[in-house]
Amino acid sequence: MKKTLVCALVLVLGVSLLAGCKPVAKQPVTFVFAKGDAVELDPADVTDGESVTVMNNIFEGLVRYKSGSTEVEPCLATSWDTSTDGLVWTFHLRQNVKFQDGTPFNADAVVFSYERQRDPNHPFHQYGKWEYWGWCFSEIAKTEKVDDSTVKITLSQPFAPFLSTMAMFTMDVVSPTNCNQWKDQWFAHPVGTGPFSFVEWVKGDHVTLEKNPNYWGTEPTIDKLIFRVIDDPSSRYLALQKGEVQGMEFPNPTDLPKITQDSNLTVLSQPGLNVGYLAMNMGADTPGFQKPFADVRVRQAINYAINKKDIVDQLYKGTATPAVNPIPPTLWGYNDTVQDYSYDPAKAKELLKAAGYPNGFKTNLWAMPVSRPYMFDPKAIATAIQADLKQVGIDAEIVTYDWGTYLTKTEAGEQAMCLLGWTADYADPDDFLYVLLDSDAAKVGSAGNVAFYRNPTVHALNKEAQMTTDLNKRIDLYKQVQQIVHDDAPWVPLAYATQTLVFAKNVKGFVLYPTGDYHFDTVSLDTSN
Repeated sequence: MKKTLVCALVLVLGVSLLAGCKPVAKQPVTFVFAKGDAVELDPADVTDGESVTVMNNIFEGLVRYKSGSTEVEPCLATSWDTSTDGLVWTFHLRQNVKFQDGTPFNADAVVFSYERQRDPNHPFHQYGKWEYWGWCFSEIAKTEKVDDSTVKITLSQPFAPFLSTMAMFTMDVVSPTNCNQWKDQWFAHPVGTGPFSFVEWVKGDHVTLEKNPNYWGTEPTIDKLIFRVIDDPSSRYLALQKGEVQGMEFPNPTDLPKITQDSNLTVLSQPGLNVGYLAMNMGADTPGFQKPFADVRVRQAINYAINKKDIVDQLYKGTATPAVNPIPPTLWGYNDTVQDYSYDPAKAKELLKAAGYPNGFKTNLWAMPVSRPYMFDPKAIATAIQADLKQVGIDAEIVTYDWGTYLTKTEAGEQAMCLLGWTADYADPDDFLYVLLDSDAAKVGSAGNVAFYRNPTVHALNKEAQMTTDLNKRIDLYKQVQQIVHDDAPWVPLAYATQTLVFAKNVKGFVLYPTGDYHFDTVSLDTSN
């Protein structure tokens, strides 16, 4: 009798204790990353890395790069077949995938995403400039639905880098339903199939994403991902020190010694597939063209006038090497026989005199308002270049605009000279030599080639390289292009920069990509300490 009573009391007490204890709820994990602001959030209608950083986490394409590499692997397509002539590519799509708005991913969505860029008669073609389509995808003749889970892409001619270009953000797949809902405002209301869903974008302040609960792949550990807009790199560092953000891009090189000594921070860096450069506008059909830049002697003089080694030593402070060619030495096809212009102000003055400018001339030099992976402090670099040019008689006024306006105006050729740079979207010289220096990319208003350099020999070599699959032949062709570009001097190649990001010590799982892509689905916060 006593035993039964004791057991009953224990049972009642246990039930009472359980009733009084609520299970501990998992605290949502928020990760804040400091960067510059996006320009827009349509993956097919941007050319800037700040926008791409956000969209890499919202959208996906048929293929993608393996983590930390430039090797292509399946994504929204599980496999693909190629015709013997290389002109027809058939992609077999992943099943049971939904967009973040709940609508199905299928062949119709792929056709919509690509044809809106290609077809001038497509109802959504009017809503974008689609620069990348012209630079990298003009060989695509059409995209067709075979059935709900199969898409066929037909090329007008062989294109050697095709599969690598398919891993670019430009070929990410968007929700047709969402596009139809927002029309011309779709760029500010993105919907894809990726690991994070869009929540809000407050221009100049932040972009907020949240975990996609229906993601087909591995579920992210971050519940909320916030991109906080902090343009100044030293201000980003201060916010990281205060714990206001957990990661940042492009630290100021002068801050790096302090950052590396801080036990609460982790620095991730590796050589980047990038180049920072000064472009001289050679386009007589552009609003910013000035006559001196039509003369190769003037352009060569400017190359001799700029002390790029001093700029790299004093301003990049060990985070870059002086650039010689338009492609970085870490990329195949680099021409190491090209001899760089030395720093030689006397030679620069001699060339200017021969060109008819013994006393120099007045011009302008545009500088980016934001730090970039290839140029951490554009304004300081512009100031150094301005001083070097002054020594040879060239008076260059520094001009800047907000980032979106800067890109729009330089693509339209409103500058005489401008600072810009490039990080590879795909690991192929084509992404530099064709996109940045070919006459096809020198269209006023949508130029990737902001020097508006139009050399028919370079164009012929680039097109030949695109159409051959013989790697050794392509290397030879691209080496020829680099030598011609060096001699014509549309640029002053300035620096090949190291890719550098900084995180709080408890941030785990972030992977650097050679292309400079940021993917946060693998990131976690260690809260054990």
